[in-house]
Amino acid sequence: MPLRPKARTIASVSSHPSPAPSPCAELDHLVVAGRTLDECVQWCEATLGVVPGPGGSHPLMGTHNRLLAISGPGFARSYLELIAIERGKKPTREAGQHRWFDLDEEGMQAALRREGPRLVHFVARVADAHAAQRALAGLHPPIDRGQVIEAARESAAGRLEWRITVREDGQRLLYGALPTLIEWGAVHPTDSMPPSGIELVALAACHPRMEVLQEAYAAIELRCVDLQRGAPDLVATLQTPRGLVTLESKGL
Repeated sequence: MPLRPKARTIASVSSHPSPAPSPCAELDHLVVAGRTLDECVQWCEATLGVVPGPGGSHPLMGTHNRLLAISGPGFARSYLELIAIERGKKPTREAGQHRWFDLDEEGMQAALRREGPRLVHFVARVADAHAAQRALAGLHPPIDRGQVIEAARESAAGRLEWRITVREDGQRLLYGALPTLIEWGAVHPTDSMPPSGIELVALAACHPRMEVLQEAYAAIELRCVDLQRGAPDLVATLQTPRGLVTLESKGL
């Protein structure tokens, strides 16, 4: 008999399900790509005045990275990712599917060979990657941010597990101004990162079709990026041991 009221309560809740959680996107990390990871490390020392911390390999994508904490007011639990193709490592992703962040595109690789490492993208953290993906797909016209795939690697803080949106063609979209979406498991990379002496001060995105980005940002409730109309560019301002440093994608 004591179970009957409890059963009625459960039935009542299930008949009126709670609404899906809001995406509430936040900046997770900036992406600086290079031709090689060694070049990324050299760029970091010369540009930001610090040596990046350890990272790891991504067998699924055939890439590897180094990381650096950049959390600051308005950008909690944020970091900078230095990433490059890991030479000699074939992605375990299905044949025909490209690496993330346009790293397989000849235009991207040519620019990195010619001009060195550069800010190319940013990743937004959400509580539910599938919900955020659907929010973008529900726009008119819809935005295909890619499938939500699962990935993992070991780190000093423990096993990192995450869900991330990656298109089969690997495209960033809108010159990198439309963020990739990520949903972390129990451990976040910044949990084990020491302070780096660098803080992200501001992030801005420029695009001639600013309205498209406005709608996309509103759909995932991303509010920490300033939007401007103009030639495609992603601009991050950081406080570093060398003073204020501005990183730009310059339309790549």
